[in-house]
Amino acid sequence: MLRSAFLLVLALSPSIAPCQDTSLAGIWYDKRWFGPELRGELLVHRTASGWEARIAGRDAEYRGADDRIVFDFSSGGTFRGRLDTAKARIVGHWVQPVTAITGERYATPLALVTCGKNCYSGPVAPLEDTYTVYLQMKARSDGKLGVLVRNPERNQGRFIPAPGTQYVVRRGDTVVFRNARDSSVFTTVLQGGVLPVSLPGMGFDLARTGPDSFANFYARGRPASGYVYRVPRALADGWRVANARDVGLSLEKITELMQWIVGSSTDSSNAYRPHGILVARHGKLVVEEYFFGEHAGKPHDTRSASKTLVNIVMGAAMERGIKVSPATSVYATMGLRSDTLDARKRAMTMEHLLTMTSGLDCDDFNDPEKPGSEDTFRDRTPTDWVTAALSLGMLRAPGAQAVYCSINPFLASAVLSRVAGKWFPDLAWELVGEPLQMSHYYLNLTPQGEAYMGGGAYFRARDFLKLAQLYANGGVWKGRRVVSEAWIRESVKPRFAIGTTTNYGYLWWTSEYTHKGKRILAHMASGNGGNFSIFIPDLDLVIVSTGGNYSDRATFMMLTEIIPKYILPSVVD
Repeated sequence: MLRSAFLLVLALSPSIAPCQDTSLAGIWYDKRWFGPELRGELLVHRTASGWEARIAGRDAEYRGADDRIVFDFSSGGTFRGRLDTAKARIVGHWVQPVTAITGERYATPLALVTCGKNCYSGPVAPLEDTYTVYLQMKARSDGKLGVLVRNPERNQGRFIPAPGTQYVVRRGDTVVFRNARDSSVFTTVLQGGVLPVSLPGMGFDLARTGPDSFANFYARGRPASGYVYRVPRALADGWRVANARDVGLSLEKITELMQWIVGSSTDSSNAYRPHGILVARHGKLVVEEYFFGEHAGKPHDTRSASKTLVNIVMGAAMERGIKVSPATSVYATMGLRSDTLDARKRAMTMEHLLTMTSGLDCDDFNDPEKPGSEDTFRDRTPTDWVTAALSLGMLRAPGAQAVYCSINPFLASAVLSRVAGKWFPDLAWELVGEPLQMSHYYLNLTPQGEAYMGGGAYFRARDFLKLAQLYANGGVWKGRRVVSEAWIRESVKPRFAIGTTTNYGYLWWTSEYTHKGKRILAHMASGNGGNFSIFIPDLDLVIVSTGGNYSDRATFMMLTEIIPKYILPSVVD
């Protein structure tokens, strides 16, 4: 995964005095698509000699046995599934190749349905790998032409074209990017109305959009646009929809919130940039709004909020009778029972992984250089991540202290997979994804092909909302029990403090609010960038936000501003 900022090769240029040439003012834009190229209808046939598969004119190598069906399209992707004769389908996952930008592989559920005798087919829709650059040039009060660069996918605009870029100077076709110290940090040459910007491994040709053109640089495509409330569309995804007023929400307050978002200034690199806000009450979806080019059909990187899926899968596994519980031994389950094993490792249970109290040598928040901290671990572990995680040293006894560490839910998913005897993506789909009528979500994988589950899974916003709605429903979706009410109570019970104001349960965070003079609790799956799936039991209220404020101060705007100032006051019954 690409986490470090892109840096341009700095080009020193002669000192150029600032001038008031504003001819470059406007929005400049380019977007690059890196595939994956292989997509479309996957067609599978069973012949007398075995199985055959084809997609987009390409044939695959069959690598299956018994009811397991695996097709390898070389560098294009892999399908791995099982034949479900009872339902006349093949159920599995499409595993796409490593993406250029994130450096990840992803597995997404794929069901192939019958298309005739011994024939099965289904649509392959891998996660699209894109990189977008917006550049806004605008005259400042000091006469300089200020510049703001935005990259919505990774929020790396602060580092493009180079850290500290503040304004530009034009002399003829030469364009110099300068910092606050009036030093040149990057130089390029305007070529036929195109502004070339180079990054390691790729280049961008930024073209200026017309003054009246639609641009997703703005929340709703234009600098100022109004907001009109609309009831969400009813789709075949299990959601009931209704008017917000019918569930006791104030349309005036909802409108005030949305109008504030669409009318907010875009002149700051740290501006709040929600990509989606959804609200459900009494089990009905009543608010569904998207911004900056996002939409209902587009999956979104939920970062660490996807850790909570491990909790839900575990609860569903227990409900199904799989022999796992918070007391399950981590190392014994993974086949490590030696008397010489560190006694603290022998004592480690699933509860310690779910509460971030494993004691392993990692600390994502305070010491990223520790061997088990996420960035260091991912950068320095070439292949077998499970073995590497189990081999980490111990800093303290399990249960002694909660230290935020993404390796914990990753190990928990590996234990679940070992107990169930199934690949975690298959387990997640069987126990959670299919019962919740989810589609086209993407779990990122380790180099060995195991689900990472430390964060970075992609969900459509309506599916992301179901994670919280399931728990708000007491563990039931559309009349089908997925997890027990007892598991929900145990999961959200605040057990350890991580930070100063938030309590942590079993991969669920809890925040406290005051509503009409009463203390209420909000339980949430939380991810960097402003990605939250939240349920507030006392109000039967469920909220999702997806966002692009990765690693900046607006990450928590939903929790600190939007919920207390707009959403809670909208509850009028």
